[in-house]
Formats: sequence, structure tokens, C-alpha cells
Amino acid sequence: MKLFSAILLGLLLPLSLAQAAVRPLPLPANKGQPVGQILIHTAQEGDTLAGLARYYGVSPILMMAANPEQDLLLLRPGDRIMIPNQMLLPRAETQGIVINLAELRLYYYPNNEDQVYVFPIGIGRVGRATPEMVTSISQMRENPTWTPTTTTRREYAAKGIPLPAVVPAGPDNPLGEYAMRLAYGSGEYLIHGTNDPLDVGLRSSAGCIRMYPEHVEWLFTQVDKGTRVQIVNQSLKVSTDEYGQTFVESHEPLTPEGRVDTRPVDISELEPLLQNGLDRSTLEHIISQQQATPQLVGQSQY
Repeated sequence: MKLFSAILLGLLLPLSLAQAAVRPLPLPANKGQPVGQILIHTAQEGDTLAGLARYYGVSPILMMAANPEQDLLLLRPGDRIMIPNQMLLPRAETQGIVINLAELRLYYYPNNEDQVYVFPIGIGRVGRATPEMVTSISQMRENPTWTPTTTTRREYAAKGIPLPAVVPAGPDNPLGEYAMRLAYGSGEYLIHGTNDPLDVGLRSSAGCIRMYPEHVEWLFTQVDKGTRVQIVNQSLKVSTDEYGQTFVESHEPLTPEGRVDTRPVDISELEPLLQNGLDRSTLEHIISQQQATPQLVGQSQY
């Protein structure tokens, strides 16, 4: 069986005209194997990085990481672009909502189903980073109003944009049409939509989780008050399948403050492979590439 299968997709319309779809990924019986497939898209006239990212449901940052030799900001018809739609599952309970900050992805595990839904997200910017947590949804809000914090109002005022005490529901509301409040802290963190889809897949929020409007609308109908939510920050994911094959998936590491973490990555989980003869410099090179897709790095005895 080919673990890294590539599907060549040719579409009749530019993807800049398309909205994101909601597609489940089957969970393999062997949970150590990668989920999903690598896709190859052939660019057509009118395709843009933002359009491709939204259609395939992948963060623009991950798309650029998976295509380091290409300028995705200047797509030309005929360009072949790798869509990093294959991944390792984060180390977390496969229950409810799991968010991995380092990879800008939200995972939703429906109850009693052998599949997962994966969505790109926007997270907190430097200085307003989204914290790690285990919590639950405490409130479901359709057509929410937005009450900016004092800090947020001060930030906007510094840019010459005065904010009212309460922003009503509507097209000018940055929460979009759906919001799910988290029980963590004083309830200041939300999973919500947006009135600016270009913010999805970036580190640009005040700490909340942003989703495409069509994604958050779907998720809103699947979850409820009390749904478990776990937020982790795993830049290096490691998984070994039943055949002893070990995969790594590397992303740009973030500090708790949301800055790029320049400290050495902890690879102690891979020590058995190193003792089995895997070259350390080769492994460190693969990890340093941060290509956002699973890489087979070795096989242990089984």
C-alpha cells in the first residue's frame, strides 16, 4: 500500500471562485499511519494562494512550507502545487475538538465515527498568543455581538480606528455569524468565524480561533455546550505504525508567547531510531526543513 499517494486534480474553474468544502478524512485502523493524502494541483488562470488554501482547507503558511521552491504568490497556469493534506494526528485525546497551534489546524472527532474533520484556523498573534488548554464549550452564539476588551480598543485606537463598546452582529463584526465560547479563564477565548477570510491560516487574532465562514457554520451544527476542547502546541509530531515505520511531521515551533521558538527541538522520542543507526544529522535536517507533511524517517524491529 502506498502511504504517500498523490492525486492529480484538474479543475474547470479557478479556485479563487470556490469556497472551502467540508470533507472527512477516514481514520486508519492503525492509528500510527498518516491521515489523508498528498494532493497535486495544476494551477489555472485566476488561481491564487488564498483561493487554493480556502478550497482545499489548508493554511497558506503550510502550503508555502510544502512548496519551498515555488513562489505561491505569483502562480502561473501549469504550475504544479503540492497541497499538504496528509498529516499525523496530534498527541491528544481523539475526542471533541483538538487544536494544534503550531500547524494552524483544528481537528474535530465526531462521537463513535472512524473519521476526523480537519480545518485551517487563524490563531493569536505575538503578544496575544492563544494559550494551551483543556476545556469545553461554555456558550453557543449565533449572530454574536462583539465586546472588545480594553486592550483591543486601545490597539485599534492607536491605528486610528475607534471601536464602540459593543460591535453589533452584521458584516462589520469580526466574529462572523457563529461563535463558540470556551470555558477557559474568564471566557475571553472563542472559536468563531470572520468577516475577513484572508485572516484564516495566519497568526493574527487577539487570541481567539478564527475559521472560514462555511467551516464554522458546519462545526456549529455538530458541537454543543460541553463539547471537549483541547489546545496543544506541537511543532514536531512523531508516529510509529504497526510495522515499525516511524514518521515525523515538522512545523515552525512557537513559544507560549507566540514567537518563533529558536531553541533546539526535543527529539528524545526518536532516540530508539538513532540507537538503531539512523544518522542524527539526517534526522535533524529533515526536521529543520519544516515541510508540514509526514516524512518516513526509519523503521524499527517489530
